[in-house]
Amino acid sequence: MVSMLQAYADQPDPRSVAVVGNQPLEPDERRAKTIDSCDLVFRVNGFVCDEPDTQPAVGTRTHVVVFNRALRATKWVFEDYPSRLYLLVEPGRLHWEPENIPQWWPSDLGFLPVSNREVTLPLSEALGLSTRTDGTWATTGTMAAWIARTAFPDADLVLSGFSFIDNPHQTSWQHAAGDSCIVGPEHQIAAEGRLLESWSRTGKTTLLR
Repeated sequence: MVSMLQAYADQPDPRSVAVVGNQPLEPDERRAKTIDSCDLVFRVNGFVCDEPDTQPAVGTRTHVVVFNRALRATKWVFEDYPSRLYLLVEPGRLHWEPENIPQWWPSDLGFLPVSNREVTLPLSEALGLSTRTDGTWATTGTMAAWIARTAFPDADLVLSGFSFIDNPHQTSWQHAAGDSCIVGPEHQIAAEGRLLESWSRTGKTTLLR
């Protein structure tokens, strides 16, 4: 998977990587420019990007889309899709999730399944989750951040749009696209927030709120 990520980055060994979650964020030109200046930009599930007639908030560039089978696609998800890498995370396949592709998925668009053995389970171990035996695992956003951090450990990592870092006890969340949903019982977002926040103390990860 690392070689695939390198192929879609601005340069084979990205010096800066951004992962943008789906928290609604106020306009911030500096944040948007910082995200767009990265060599590799990850976005998650039904994400949004800045529009020409709006104030900058989260930038416009996307190299990698990390999604799950419950994706609620926005108009930005498949924009310019031949130039992006699509990574399907499927931790539920360890338990009950069926192997099916939504009927609305573009017939000419492939995707790369993310290995549960190489990604999901090591992340769950870091979070203290018993994913092998219980139906509990990380959110797609945290999985995207973990992929970015472990694939390019020497790169500067920018994280933005992760509401559970500051609000770890929320039971529902609003998405930047305008919809909302409950926090699934399979997620332990307080543990995820602690993990991501701890990275910011290493000097290689920046949190942009």
